[in-house]
Amino acid sequence: MKIEEDAKLVTIFINSTDQWHGRPLYTAIVQVCEQQGIAGATVTRCVEGYGAHKRLHTARLLELAENLPVRIEIIDSAARIQTLLAALGEMIGEGLVTVSDVHILRFSH
Repeated sequence: MKIEEDAKLVTIFINSTDQWHGRPLYTAIVQVCEQQGIAGATVTRCVEGYGAHKRLHTARLLELAENLPVRIEIIDSAARIQTLLAALGEMIGEGLVTVSDVHILRFSH
């Protein structure tokens, strides 16, 4: 079965060392997504990047390898994403969040 619908894609860029109440921020964000019934969330640890402060974060240098960029992608309906964005505003101290309109094709048995 194929289901087509419009949705929102939220992409969050933070650092792997960012914390929320003593645990990794990316873990806390995924947990909030689960609690809110969000359709899906994926965390990807990146090997290199920099942000607004122009500080390089890379896996190539041992002293910098602990603080790597992390990308979190979340997809769901516009209504659910709006609720999620309110929670994220309290959690993310520094980072970048983008919101895009997407058209999804969902395949299931």
